[in-house]
Amino acid sequence: MSERIKLVDLKPAEGATGTKKRVGRGRASGMGKTSCRGNNGEGQRSGSSSKRGFEGGQMPGYRQMPKLKGFKNFNAIECAVINVGDLANLKLEEISLESLKKAGKASSSAKLLRVLGKGEIEKAVTVSAKYFTSTAKEKIEKAGGKAQLV
Repeated sequence: MSERIKLVDLKPAEGATGTKKRVGRGRASGMGKTSCRGNNGEGQRSGSSSKRGFEGGQMPGYRQMPKLKGFKNFNAIECAVINVGDLANLKLEEISLESLKKAGKASSSAKLLRVLGKGEIEKAVTVSAKYFTSTAKEKIEKAGGKAQLV
């Protein structure tokens, strides 16, 4: 049976810890007289502390960076948008989001299809989409096709 590790046996890894710097203990220590603070200046006296982000008067990094404008809405549902005029150019009788993805006319990450009314259509097609504008629906049905809501 293996020996159990006790709390008293735990030690930090070799070289992980060092001895604390003891300043102000005489000149022979190498950290005497000014106690590693230098001879003059803001940080030399006791009680001094500078503001967070202060870089000695130099323009701080957080002010040098340009401001970000806008944001990305992670809850937005990506829609594929196609016009009626573009439907006429496709050589398909039944048009849906999947068929547009296969044809390379819609993004692979799109979840919904929206059909807009710009352009003209002469051939009869069946279009399955989540949303149609009133003019798009009118033009598709006028050409003899069907506009199906999914």
